[in-house]
Amino acid sequence: MGFTRETDHGTPPAIATGRNITLTIDGESVTLPEGTSIMRAASLTGTAIPKLCASDNLESFGSCRLCLVEVEGRAGYPASCTTPIAEGMTVHTQTDRLKQLRRGVMELYISDHPLDCLTCAANGDCELQDQAGAVGLRDVRYGYDGATNMGQPKDQSNPYFDFDPSKCIVCSRCVRACDEVQGTYALTIEGMGFGSKIAASQNDAFLSSECVSCGACVQACPTASLIEKKVVETGTPDRAVVTTCAYCGVGCTFRAEMRGEELVRMVPWKDGKANRGHSCVKGRFAWGYAQHQDRILNPMIRASVTEPWREVSWDEAIAYTANEFRRIQAQYGRLSVGGITSSRCTNEETFLVQKMIRQGFGNNNVDTCARVCHSPTGYGLKTTFGTSAGTQDFDSVMHADVILVIGANPTDAHPVFGSRMKKRLRQGAKLIVIDPRQIDLVKSPHVEAEHHLPLRPGTNVALLTAMAHVVVTEKLYDEAFIRERCDWDEFQDWADFVSEAARSPEAIEPLTGVRPADVRAAARLYATGGNAAIYYGLGVTEHSQGSSTVMAIANLAMATGNIGREGVGVNPLRGQNNVQGACDMGSFPHEFSGYRHVSDDGARAMFESAWGVKLDHEPGLRIPNMLDAATDGTFKGLFIQGEDILQSDPNTRHVAAGLAAMECVVVQDLFLNETANYAHVFLPGSTFLEKDGTFTNAERRIQRVRKVMAPLNGHADWEIVQLVANALGLGWDYAHPSEIMDEIAALTPTFTGVHYDRLDAEGSLQWPANDAAPDGTPTMHIDGFVRGKGKFVVTDYVPTDEKTGPRFPLLLTTGRILSHYNVGAQTRRTANTAWHPEDRLEIHPNDAENRGVKEGDWVSLRSRAGETTLRALITERVAPGVVYTTFHHPDTQANVITTDYSDWATNCPEYKVTAVQVGLSNGPSDWQEDYADHARQSRRILPVEAAE
Repeated sequence: MGFTRETDHGTPPAIATGRNITLTIDGESVTLPEGTSIMRAASLTGTAIPKLCASDNLESFGSCRLCLVEVEGRAGYPASCTTPIAEGMTVHTQTDRLKQLRRGVMELYISDHPLDCLTCAANGDCELQDQAGAVGLRDVRYGYDGATNMGQPKDQSNPYFDFDPSKCIVCSRCVRACDEVQGTYALTIEGMGFGSKIAASQNDAFLSSECVSCGACVQACPTASLIEKKVVETGTPDRAVVTTCAYCGVGCTFRAEMRGEELVRMVPWKDGKANRGHSCVKGRFAWGYAQHQDRILNPMIRASVTEPWREVSWDEAIAYTANEFRRIQAQYGRLSVGGITSSRCTNEETFLVQKMIRQGFGNNNVDTCARVCHSPTGYGLKTTFGTSAGTQDFDSVMHADVILVIGANPTDAHPVFGSRMKKRLRQGAKLIVIDPRQIDLVKSPHVEAEHHLPLRPGTNVALLTAMAHVVVTEKLYDEAFIRERCDWDEFQDWADFVSEAARSPEAIEPLTGVRPADVRAAARLYATGGNAAIYYGLGVTEHSQGSSTVMAIANLAMATGNIGREGVGVNPLRGQNNVQGACDMGSFPHEFSGYRHVSDDGARAMFESAWGVKLDHEPGLRIPNMLDAATDGTFKGLFIQGEDILQSDPNTRHVAAGLAAMECVVVQDLFLNETANYAHVFLPGSTFLEKDGTFTNAERRIQRVRKVMAPLNGHADWEIVQLVANALGLGWDYAHPSEIMDEIAALTPTFTGVHYDRLDAEGSLQWPANDAAPDGTPTMHIDGFVRGKGKFVVTDYVPTDEKTGPRFPLLLTTGRILSHYNVGAQTRRTANTAWHPEDRLEIHPNDAENRGVKEGDWVSLRSRAGETTLRALITERVAPGVVYTTFHHPDTQANVITTDYSDWATNCPEYKVTAVQVGLSNGPSDWQEDYADHARQSRRILPVEAAE
């Protein structure tokens, strides 16, 4: 598509009342919803009223006075952005008097703005420039001397954008965007009149201020006062492509704005139904990794991991890969090889990898990081509700009266949705946070949790059961809903169980560490506060009782009738961009796409007919089983697309040993990641900017990914998989990912209505999208559960086998930080390292004092599994007895510490509970030193002439 600026109607849509208003604008009769502003009404009919302070993602403000109109029968000249339409109203948007007034207003703005348009980076893309033309300003009587902004130097501290006070017209749009859209309140206006100015919090530079670099202020700025450094360097864009972000599970839609094949900026798309025109620092700015010098662009092979890499042609790399897998299967058997799909790649690419393994390898040895993080979601929700996904769309949160967040940190891990949540909380919704750590939502500007339950890690089930105890014993449950929608006998069994005195808040206090009065108050609020929605993350699933916790959440929602309408539900916040899609596409060893078991004769027959082969009816190996089999000598070959299991999976020593025991490890990725240290073939991957496809976000929303530029490596990831498959003799002939989606739709009942033409027309679809729901399904289980009757499941608390004791008295839990993503392979290769250059260990002041640890000290972090070192961050955000770290930097190797314990139902690792000890350290651990040496040796690449 060509480059055009998105239409801005000036004010948001009216809140629906069901009543329409008819008025006349410039002689034309118009009928629009009650509450619409005159400005928006005019814009919708094709008339652009001049404006500077107005934007349709902000509330009406009425300060610039450019948007004045005449209304017959009314005195004066009202601002069209703050004046609602009225029945029979007659509006004139262009009269001689309005022209005079607007030119006068604009002249005052221009008098305080430098007239350097020809050399300004925003020339041709400046609203002030456009509006000066729109009002017919041709002369300025007042000279600009810059005195207003003297003493305010340009702030270039932020790595992504500059702030030039001399170009600021104090329209307030940046301040309002920070407040209303992002909810950070990092900007303010100081002074009055011509002396007023924009300032970051506490007059800090942008980098050191409370600004989270979401880009909302930059997007809102009508001049070049706030502008992307890339625009300054490259120039304004000349075309745009709408695509979907490849970071977290929110699935923000962006306009990739280009000059030729160079990406200039990523601007959040206002029509994006997941993000509604907002963004975070990662999606908005952290895309530079796509052109980073570390990217590997040529295939490489080596016979042994002790040898340096040798660059080869694509033909040689593909042939070598296929021959090695065939050799291994001939020598060790059909089950000796497998593969891992990626939650970062597209649905189409993921589908092809699992298809290649099932059709080409002849087994079900396929797994994904989606199981490593969210498989308890699939198991728990399918058991209780009948489908393996969340129940709501993101818009639903704006209808919630009570929001319960458990084991999730939305403002860091899902920041765009976190901003939506904060907006609803500022409107009056109540918040309950269940987390061992004081996340930002517990208390931040204009947001404070009604209840924070800082439970001991590993006790989720006990706490949720105690909340259910209150609901049942105080008869706060919704009997009518339960009798109509659920199995009443199962409810009674569950109610009897949770009602026992041993499960009361008082009885479980020694386990959870949470005051009984707080548990009771939180349970009452959830049950009686109106629409109540639960949002959860990896702090729920990555436990030995992850599946039990998901079912306990579902029990609580069903018992209180908080399912099947807007504002309620059970909502998993998926960690990576396509975790939901990886699950949907059949990436598990026991399921085909659409969550149908491989032992299901009917489902298997459908795939056998389509693929022309006999398929294995036995489930295959999960990742830890593959690694175990490798060390036992029976599993020898692994194809890994877009995952870094050495850094992301638990018990790094075990992962390393398993990989080292294999004879052919193939890594398809952008960079020589940590897993590639043990690889024999490296197939360079492509970024989301270089391919077509779809992602499915946390709300089951399927969205297009569109190619913005040609792949630097020569092939999109789906094409590489097809090359390997055809070298194995499979005879695939896909010409475009749309053909792969057509096959997915033909084989997957929930996707039968999903085709690229529909996605292009609608923007997105939420599955199920089929004959029963042709327009998709924003809210699940409206009239009944997918499984029929909702199933209550007794979830007894079983303590984890990972116990604290004299040697390891503290509990380690892990999580993410705003500026980085997962293992950091992408964000560490961007300027985001300015905010988080290293992983730090958060430790409570009491625990630090007992160990003689001071802020910034190097400390050893030891568990029964291993030891690492990192620097200490002393904070009361963690409770005494709990320590916390992130896992974004490979030199920390946080997963050297985590153990092999996992969820009882799905094998999802127990990342969130590890018994540890902390002490002062003099330097890196033995493991870190050995690992660093091994990594250096493993990343050697022969010069091309030497390879020849």
